[in-house]
This record gives sequence, C-alpha cells and structure tokens, in this order.
Amino acid sequence: MQPISAVAIFFLFWFLCLFTVLPFGVRTDREMGVEPQPGHAESAPHQFRAMRIVIRTTILATIFFALFYANYNYGWIGSDFLDFLKPAEIRNAG
Repeated sequence: MQPISAVAIFFLFWFLCLFTVLPFGVRTDREMGVEPQPGHAESAPHQFRAMRIVIRTTILATIFFALFYANYNYGWIGSDFLDFLKPAEIRNAG
C-alpha cells in the first residue's frame, strides 16, 4: 500500500469514527440543571469538549485502521471469504 493511500484511508476511518464518537457523553443544559440561554437549541451540549472528542476519535480510528492494515497485509478476509454469496453451482464448478 502506498503511504499516501494509507493516510487517505486513515482519514476516512477518522471521519467515520468522529461521527460515531460525537454523540457519546453529551449533556444538555437541562440535564446539567442549568437554564439554557435564549436562542440556544435545547439539544445543544452544555460544554463542548472538542479535544476530548478528537482524542477519542483518533484512538478509535487508529484501532480500526490497524485492523484494516493487518487484514490488507495478511489477507484474513478477502473476496474468497464472501464466497457464500455465490450460487452453489458456481462455487462447486471452480
């Protein structure tokens, strides 16, 4: 795998993990017992901790990318793994 491809795939994993991690641990003003300020959405977080989200996202994306890269190198799951999708007569012919 080319290094630029690895970086691009890592960032795909990173952004997928970002949207996965984003809603966890969010507390609204009402859940924190504080009256929301006028004009703020009811679902807005009480405190937005961007750095915590970035760290969690990076850790999760690194784990997923490591699994992906290991599978790429060792071929644990390949196209032959998905052989069950073919009809039986095609599988048995080859």
